[in-house]
Amino acid sequence: GVAAYDAKNYDEAFKIFSSIDDRDLAAMRNVALMLRKGEGTAKDPKAAEQMYARAAQGGLATAAADLGEMLLKGEADPPDPKAALPWLLGAAEAGHPIAAFQAGQILEAGVAVPKDLATARKLYQQAADAGMDEAKARLAALPAEPAKLPPTANP
Repeated sequence: GVAAYDAKNYDEAFKIFSSIDDRDLAAMRNVALMLRKGEGTAKDPKAAEQMYARAAQGGLATAAADLGEMLLKGEADPPDPKAALPWLLGAAEAGHPIAAFQAGQILEAGVAVPKDLATARKLYQQAADAGMDEAKARLAALPAEPAKLPPTANP
């Protein structure tokens, strides 16, 4: 399937990936990608979301990141940052820097979820540590963390 895809023989690649056992998470993600782009099959963002969800629920972090991005951009339905956030956070937890950055943006803006600058900062730092210049820029633009006061003694 990968060889056919790399050769731009998308019809053959889609047929191969679609025929692979449902337990192959990478094949599921490849089918979702092809449905998303309309490669080797009709473009079907809703079916792509469903296939990404199956692969992500199976534990494939890249599928969770892709699904989060689709939901965030509104490729099948209106943009839904609240629905995207759990998928992006799961992918970020698995070390996916783009998902960490996108989750950070949602939490920084407080769009559809409560604003959480502390968590946004951590997510941006994770993405920055992976080399994302956009994340470094967001970190620099965030207000400084409030100073932590020492605990007060109880008399």
